[in-house]
Amino acid sequence: MTRRRTFGLLLLTIALGLASRRWPESQPAFVAAYAGDTLWAAAVFWVLRLLAPLAATPRLAMMAVAIAFADELSQLYHAPWIDAVRATTPGALLLGQGFLWSDLVCYVAGVGLAAVVDRLAVSGEARSRRGA
Repeated sequence: MTRRRTFGLLLLTIALGLASRRWPESQPAFVAAYAGDTLWAAAVFWVLRLLAPLAATPRLAMMAVAIAFADELSQLYHAPWIDAVRATTPGALLLGQGFLWSDLVCYVAGVGLAAVVDRLAVSGEARSRRGA
């Protein structure tokens, strides 16, 4: 997949994730509760794809899940300095605020969704190159 397309997917994912947090009342309760975390993990996948454009999709997916799980587990650690970072908007968006088991499920779903989109895009590009 091209870096331009990957960057576009990253921006779209971030925009949808921020919108899910900004306007929760305009979504079904289930979507409002879980979309942000799901899309956050998908964004981690897209960042990794930008950094390693030739890496295998399963490898990127495993790395993205590991990063997302590490981030969630870090929320069990509370020290004044990191809680001060988490109290800021960027800190809360990047690091989260409190550990939730349900977030781990969201992360797997988000990375899985991004990996499926990635594989479909890569296989579609390969078909296009063969046909050209």
